Parts: sequence; structure tokens; C-alpha cells
Amino acid sequence: MRVVAGRLRSRAIDAPKGGATRPTSDRVRESLFAVLGDVTGARVLDLYAGSGALAIEALSRGAARAVLVEVARPALAAIGKNLAALGLVEVARVVQRRVGQAASAVMAEAPFDLVLIDPPYADLPSGALARELATLLAEPGLLASDARVVVEHAARDAAPALAGLALVDERRWGDSRVAFYARAEAGAAEPA
Repeated sequence: MRVVAGRLRSRAIDAPKGGATRPTSDRVRESLFAVLGDVTGARVLDLYAGSGALAIEALSRGAARAVLVEVARPALAAIGKNLAALGLVEVARVVQRRVGQAASAVMAEAPFDLVLIDPPYADLPSGALARELATLLAEPGLLASDARVVVEHAARDAAPALAGLALVDERRWGDSRVAFYARAEAGAAEPA
């Protein structure tokens, strides 16, 4: 894997050892960030961070800070190695907790302008993802007023309904589907 664009373009990103983590492909990252557009100055929260590729891509493209939440030891080792090798240790913080238990640890960096969520694909249809995210995303002050939330999931699954967020776009690239959300306005329809 490589950083797709920005100041770190073409630099290598190591994936965690073993088969437990499915890193977001270069093609999907490139397409996802093309849809997002400018992320300059953004505060980024990367949930289920894996290799850290999504947060690293955002930082390469000008994001100001990133918090990466991950619990798996091989993934944490890869994140640490990647952040050090790319000189991002000063602008990124790693939180070693389950997403549903990370609120107190990430609030010091809030509000976040961009939340990138790439969970294990199996967690979406079981409902585990929505339950785990509900606790964190409902935290007052976590999201900036114009925050964008992105969820990558298997193409065969429907985008999850996330309380307080409206589904504004959805794209499919290969076996991945990416759902884009914004904070729901009063009276705006949320996905069913």
C-alpha cells in the first residue's frame, strides 16, 4: 500500500500482520478522498484504524490532526511503525480502546471535522457497528457542526443508519461501498 496523494504521495504504508485486518485499497482511498475534496486543516477521527491508512492519507492531504482508535495489537504495531516512518507522530495520536469505550480518550481533540470508519465488514449486518458507534457519535461536542462521517462497508450490505446523521451520498468501488454522512439538520430525513 502507498499514500495516494499529498505531501507524502507514493510513500509506503505497512499493513498489519495476519489476516484480521482488511486495509482500504489505494483505489478506494483515492476515490473516497476525491469525493471528500479539500481536507486542509481538518481534525480527523479514524475509527477501527487498522494500518492507519485513512488518517495518514488525510494528513498527507493537509489535515491538521488525527486521532486513530484501534484495539488489535498487530494493527497498533503497524500504525506506530507507519506514523514514525512518515514523520506523523507529532500530528497523530493513537487511542488503544474499543470504539464504544473511546469517548473519554478522544474528546480532548474534539470537535472532529471528519470521521473515517472502516470496521470489520462482518460487524455491519450483525448490528454491532451501529451499537458501538452510537455511544461515541452521540457524545456532545464530538462532531463539528459541519462534520462529515464516512463508513466503508461491504458492497452487499446497506449503509448503516446512524443516529443524528443523514446519509448524503453512497459510492461503490469493487467489493467496497462507502457511505457519506453529514449531521442531520432539524427536520431532515435520516436513512431508515
